[in-house]
Amino acid sequence: MITVTKTKLPSLEKYNQYLKKIWKANWVTNDGQLVQTLEKKLEEYLGVKNLILVTNGTLALQLPIKALGLKGEVITTPFTFAATTNVIMWEGLTPVFANIDPQTFNLDPDDVERKITSRTSAIMPVHVYGNPCAVEKLQKIATKHKLKIIYDAAHAFGVKHKNQSILNFGDVSTLSFHATKVFNTIEGGAIIAKDKKIYEKLRLLRNFGIEHNGDSVMPGINAKMNEFQAAMGLCNFDLVKGQIKKRKQLYQLYKHNLSNIPGIQFQRIVTPDYNYSYMPILFPNKETRDIIYDKLASQNIYPRKYFYPLTSNLKHLSGVVTQSVRNELSVTNSIADRIMCLPLYGDLKNNDVKRICWHISNNIQ
Repeated sequence: MITVTKTKLPSLEKYNQYLKKIWKANWVTNDGQLVQTLEKKLEEYLGVKNLILVTNGTLALQLPIKALGLKGEVITTPFTFAATTNVIMWEGLTPVFANIDPQTFNLDPDDVERKITSRTSAIMPVHVYGNPCAVEKLQKIATKHKLKIIYDAAHAFGVKHKNQSILNFGDVSTLSFHATKVFNTIEGGAIIAKDKKIYEKLRLLRNFGIEHNGDSVMPGINAKMNEFQAAMGLCNFDLVKGQIKKRKQLYQLYKHNLSNIPGIQFQRIVTPDYNYSYMPILFPNKETRDIIYDKLASQNIYPRKYFYPLTSNLKHLSGVVTQSVRNELSVTNSIADRIMCLPLYGDLKNNDVKRICWHISNNIQ
């Protein structure tokens, strides 16, 4: 079976070396030594400051909403995983959906500005599949209207924009280290804050609002990464460069084999410093996409209709998003209806990529 992704696991021998350190220290959570080591390594590798590890990528998005004191409405994309939208609602805010650019699949800055009201407090863009958003345009809009920006950079590990980390843009950026990501800690995530005061507040919020001396100074939550997650991260840290290199080779092989097929389109990647986290392709229409999906599944190959459906179409948003708003998202709906992410991971074989491309070529309508 070939799945859309496959978790990268280090050797048991290497992981066991870290387990021995955990047993020796008898320190399994609460800002342990391995967590501290991984935070430092990631700051250096990613070229960022003020990085905080948390136990998953959803909490990585929730804590900045609290730390920045957001209220009212947050403009975001519906072309994303449900967590992006859910955290806005979970924190008592209203998601307002803007269209995406049909080539980059990221938020359209012009539509973002059209959606700003007196209730808008922030913008939450997503670097979709790790492809950088129009960060300069979005920042100009945010500055003009005095809004905060939280970037959902779940897919953007190691990605750069104009020779600097994409994580350095906006007020806060967040990463996911879920098992499906380029770099994983089984579950996990990180928050990168531009402002030192926000960073310190995030550290408090991560640990129940308790300071080092034991005083509780604000209502926080338990979002701490544990030592076992950090151990997995430290193992995978040594593998990630090789994984990205292999992903790039497979990505280019897909493009080579699919580029001449009529009707196939690719996401426009806007940076040379990309991590090749996904292999999305667009079909001419929904019917063709679904035929190809079913054909591949019959061959024990499982791509993913990702992101489909749009989060604006999820059932629990029926009372939040009107039909007229959904109709305004015509560009985004078109992309969601035609998108498919093909299998892509470091251990995927070249012949498997060629076989997937052959099935697409021979079954496209």
